[in-house]
Amino acid sequence: MKEIEAAKCKAQCLVLLDQLDADGPTVAKQGKPVARVLPNVSEDAELIRSLRHMIKVQGDLMTTGSWRES
Repeated sequence: MKEIEAAKCKAQCLVLLDQLDADGPTVAKQGKPVARVLPNVSEDAELIRSLRHMIKVQGDLMTTGSWRES
C-alpha cells in the first residue's frame, strides 16, 4: 500500500486522483495514517439489479405518499 504525506497530497491532488488505483494511497500526517483515498465505485446498481425479481413496486415511486410492506 502506498503512503503519501498530507502536504504532498494537497500539492499533487489532481495528479493523485488521475493515478488512483483500487487500493488507493494512505494519507499520513507526521508519519501517522489519517485517511485513505479510494476510487468511487458504485456497486449499488448491481445490487438493485440482482434484487429485481424479489421486489414488487406498488404505487407511484415519484410521490411521497404513505407506503406499506407486503
